[in-house]
Amino acid sequence: SDFVLYGGSVKAGKMPEGENMRQSKQEEEQQQKEEEQEGLIEFYSSYQELFQFFCSNTTIHGAIRLVCSKKNKMKTAFWSVLFFLTFGLMYWQFGILYREYFSYPVNLNLNLNSDRLTFPAVTLCTLNPYRYSAIREQLDKLDQITHQTLLDLYDYNMSLPQSDWSTLSTQRRSSRSLLHHVQRHPLRRQKRDNLVNLPENSPSVDKNDWKIGFVLCNENNDCFHQAYSSGVDAVREWYSFHYINILAQVPDAKALDESDFENFIYACRFNEATCDKANYTHFHHPMYGNCYTFNDNSSSVWTSSLPGINNGLSLVVRTEQNDFIPLLSTVTGARVMVHDQNEPAFMDDGGFNVRPGIETSISMKKEMTLRLGGSYSDCTEDGSDVPVQNLYSSRYTEQVCIRSCFQLNMVERCGCAYYFYPLPDGAEYCDYTKHTAWGYCYYKLLAEFKADVLGCFRKCRKPCKMTEYQLSAGYSRWPSAVSEDWVFYVLSQQNKYNITSKRNGVAKVNIFFEEWNYKTNGESPAFTVVTLLSQLGNQWSLWFGSSVLSVMELAELVLDFIAITFILTFRWFRSRQKLSAPGPPPNGQDNTAFQDEAPALSAPHRFTVEAVVTTLPSYNSLEPRGPSRDGEVGHG
Repeated sequence: SDFVLYGGSVKAGKMPEGENMRQSKQEEEQQQKEEEQEGLIEFYSSYQELFQFFCSNTTIHGAIRLVCSKKNKMKTAFWSVLFFLTFGLMYWQFGILYREYFSYPVNLNLNLNSDRLTFPAVTLCTLNPYRYSAIREQLDKLDQITHQTLLDLYDYNMSLPQSDWSTLSTQRRSSRSLLHHVQRHPLRRQKRDNLVNLPENSPSVDKNDWKIGFVLCNENNDCFHQAYSSGVDAVREWYSFHYINILAQVPDAKALDESDFENFIYACRFNEATCDKANYTHFHHPMYGNCYTFNDNSSSVWTSSLPGINNGLSLVVRTEQNDFIPLLSTVTGARVMVHDQNEPAFMDDGGFNVRPGIETSISMKKEMTLRLGGSYSDCTEDGSDVPVQNLYSSRYTEQVCIRSCFQLNMVERCGCAYYFYPLPDGAEYCDYTKHTAWGYCYYKLLAEFKADVLGCFRKCRKPCKMTEYQLSAGYSRWPSAVSEDWVFYVLSQQNKYNITSKRNGVAKVNIFFEEWNYKTNGESPAFTVVTLLSQLGNQWSLWFGSSVLSVMELAELVLDFIAITFILTFRWFRSRQKLSAPGPPPNGQDNTAFQDEAPALSAPHRFTVEAVVTTLPSYNSLEPRGPSRDGEVGHG
């Protein structure tokens, strides 16, 4: 039976059986559709339900123990502590792996290569600073002043080279200027402890208690004491200081280009073929005199197909000093340096001296170094990312950068450039006729440079690609005692060499590759992304015995946790808004809400009730009857 409620009254009626079945079927289909829709966007109603589902279905080992032992609190606590402790240890190992990866370690790879070898550049200097005609008069005057200084300090009467003193009379003004500047920077004896000048005519004082040096002052009379424990070093440094000032006064550097190749190189052969002028270039070094660089990329580059002394460079050089400056050069022989093409020859750093009367055989081993740039090492590809301007007309090297850095600081601080290094644009070389206090500024700056106050050693980085040559030398007497007569005779006839000292007159140099192989030291990443993923997978499998899909399950857990948090937060805000909404207005003031709800209230509410009807027993019946039940009405 069906009952329909109209305005609170209940009326009984009958509904056809077919219509009832059809309605029940529609309700079942509607419920099935709702269940299907809930399956597409299924979320858990609480964190507990989410965690239980994850632990029951995940492939991570040990997680199921957190659910199946929930009735035993001791086991649940034990497995919870063990699970999270294992999780923490695994991520501690992950941190170690990430730290090692981001330290960018490298592996050193050593390779031996066999190929035709490019012969390096070889620079040979005379070790004989030359008395160039452009500065001869001033050098003679400086020698005279030095002669008097040594006589005053050491009672030594130095012999002077023969000079045309008539030409000096035409240079009296420049000589007086030189004497004035030398007197401003005199060489004098100083006390070791307090640098007090030695009183004149005091023979009772022990000369070992004094040092030799000179004082350099600026415009404010702030002075810098440059003192030396060795008198030889003090005299050479003092003389070099004035010599550099004389060289800087020459307006055109070409005036010092007085090459005399034939009088220095008696014989030159490479790979058993004679050299010519196209195979070398010439430059002047203030301290080492005339220098000649062979195989410097100016012509076709030499290659060596075989190792050995007969397949290299062989030179016979003159080592007798003639018209030299004895106060600058205290050694005899020649200076040799082996370096790569397109790199300047820094004779102070990598050069070595060749002894006269000796045949020096230098064997070479080529070695290349290839560094990884970027995050793996602090090297530079071509120096373009180094904040120092390259003043040399060559490719970037660390020494090129360091010297350029010092020269740029010299121009900025002292207002002029140091003569030993290239001249920057718009600058001029220092000399005390124009820059009276440059010596004080230079020595102060040099002290800061050596202490890396200027930051040149930090700014200049190593190149990523370097070529070096490991040298080993052997010596023998040349020419021998039984052959020196005819050797010197042939040299004198061919090269018109007037031998005054046979043993100290010539030397021979052989430079060659020791072996055909050369070594390459390369770097490769020791910890790549593939290595990192492999190590992380090993750790994950060690602690949890899982795979990549297990990681995806864990990621799904995190995403579901975030989604539930968002949904619960959203519901909480909705509930707060409903609670904070104003209540219904009083009667007669606002009927808008009531009017909106009126149609809903006026619609009849249909309730389906089920009644059980039994016939009441008659009074005349003596048979027992079961208790009757009144019809029950269910209200929805």
